[in-house]
Amino acid sequence: MGTADLVPGVSGGTIALVLGIYERLVGSIREGSSALGGVVKFDLEGFRTHLKRVEWGFLLPLLGGILLAVVLLASFLEDQLEERPTVLAGFFLGLVVGSVVIAWKLIDNPTAQHKVIVVVVALSLFVLLGLGEAKTASDPSYLAFFGAGALAICAMILPGISGSLILLLLGMYAPILSAVSDRDLTTIAVVGLGAVVGLALFSQVLNWALKNHHGPMLAGLVGLMAGSTRVLWPWPDGVFSADLGAPGDDWPVVGVATLLGAGLVYLISRMAAGADSATSEQQLSSPAGQ
Repeated sequence: MGTADLVPGVSGGTIALVLGIYERLVGSIREGSSALGGVVKFDLEGFRTHLKRVEWGFLLPLLGGILLAVVLLASFLEDQLEERPTVLAGFFLGLVVGSVVIAWKLIDNPTAQHKVIVVVVALSLFVLLGLGEAKTASDPSYLAFFGAGALAICAMILPGISGSLILLLLGMYAPILSAVSDRDLTTIAVVGLGAVVGLALFSQVLNWALKNHHGPMLAGLVGLMAGSTRVLWPWPDGVFSADLGAPGDDWPVVGVATLLGAGLVYLISRMAAGADSATSEQQLSSPAGQ
């Protein structure tokens, strides 16, 4: 997940969905946000109750792995983006395409409605990404920074679209990057507050949708992943541009990288399925299971 979050146009949520941990992740985030809500309401009992429901044994190692990947691989991926942009774009294109196939199989008894949702969401995002980034906001207000933080964090837990893309579309990428570079702590705090509020509210909605409208919601997530492939098309310049062009002379190498990306997703999904099967067998063979 950490590696995916480092790449423009790819979301760690995509990997979480393929691994089969997406709903557990959203559920834990929801419980955490509910605990924060208890603090705001001075409901200490509610705070403790929701805090206990967070799967800390699952969440903390996951966050540790994400941070470790960011620290260890940020420099490597930056070099690859400069030296082999089309190959890296092809690899992640394969990863996302493979994820679309795997995620579609997660829908029980897919219907025509699910297919329509996938197509509508995919086309909508495909067209939206083609509009390009908005004009950079000049001297944005703190309210704009707050809203940008809230929207960007929502995108980070959605498969198929990254927070950086949302900021580009809003014209807020450069101002926030500038605030970080200048160590403008006030602005950074406002963005962070917006991210906390946005994540708290959105995780509640997302968790409700997954529980009450599981099939249609998964179809929507598949559509997001399919639509996001526009920014992963390696040509014309291979730097994750939304401009589509004809394949270059390096298409054989890029094609191999794409197949490797799709193959990696397949292997990851098989490993995740094997781990789930082993866990189920252990539970059945335990005294409690008997």
